[in-house]
Amino acid sequence: MEQLSSILLVDDDSTNNFLNELLLKSLNVSDHIFVAENGEQALDIIENTVGPNEPALILLDVNMPGLNGIQFLEAYRKLLKSQHSATVIIMLTTTMDARDLARLDELNIAGLVSKPLTQEKIDSILQLHFQRRLSIGSPDL
Repeated sequence: MEQLSSILLVDDDSTNNFLNELLLKSLNVSDHIFVAENGEQALDIIENTVGPNEPALILLDVNMPGLNGIQFLEAYRKLLKSQHSATVIIMLTTTMDARDLARLDELNIAGLVSKPLTQEKIDSILQLHFQRRLSIGSPDL
């Protein structure tokens, strides 16, 4: 499978970030995985990775202290279009408030995925948004 340019994980739970990063690395989805623990860090990473390492995929938690997932999306929309035109944003969630779901519809995300991330969920994201499949069952998994 052709790797993604980079992936940005945004979650205030360091254990989730560790496990998600480990999973993505074991699946060889990208050599460049950035991790942010809040929306502010995520925006900094995006602003500093213009070019070939610009995130192709952002996996974004909804509920975080400081700049939460929805506030991050609102700020992200204000960035130059060239900085995020090809980026797919998937919200990671356990539960969603109806008001949050309504607001997400306005913010142009690619989809919602329930936590925890799994190999099957990543494969589904890759198929749907990048027309790629994991090599399920390959010896390096």
